[in-house]
Amino acid sequence: MKGLCAVTPDPIADLEAELVDVWRRGTIRTRERAHRIHPKLDPACYPLLMLLTRQDEAVPMAVLLTQLVVEKSTLTRQIDALTRLGLARRTPDPEDARARLVSLTEEGRSLLSEQRAEAVAAWRRELSQWDADDLRTLTSLLHRLGSSVDRG
Repeated sequence: MKGLCAVTPDPIADLEAELVDVWRRGTIRTRERAHRIHPKLDPACYPLLMLLTRQDEAVPMAVLLTQLVVEKSTLTRQIDALTRLGLARRTPDPEDARARLVSLTEEGRSLLSEQRAEAVAAWRRELSQWDADDLRTLTSLLHRLGSSVDRG
């Protein structure tokens, strides 16, 4: 779907329109990637999986709640779904009997590692003609935008 982004005299409106379009395409990619990991994986669980892949150790649910900015019941349902699929596990927190830690299973880590390698390879193909400095600039600007949005 090319040609949806129209340039207007308002750069902020243009940015909003482009971000919505990027979000839409990202949602499609997320759904495809989630289903490659497991056909029954709800794409809404994908951000949780991505957070868990960045951790070498089990993560307290409280940290996941802060990072994902979701309700506790939503996170619990997502962890339940990942556990049923054999991708994640819950363990008691040795420091707090009421709390639970969440980590990927070996199978989950393996599947996610494979999927992440495929995703990075796809990005490399898609952006192979881009200048490395442009990629660094884009990354920096996206980080800056994300940080300013977080401060709201």
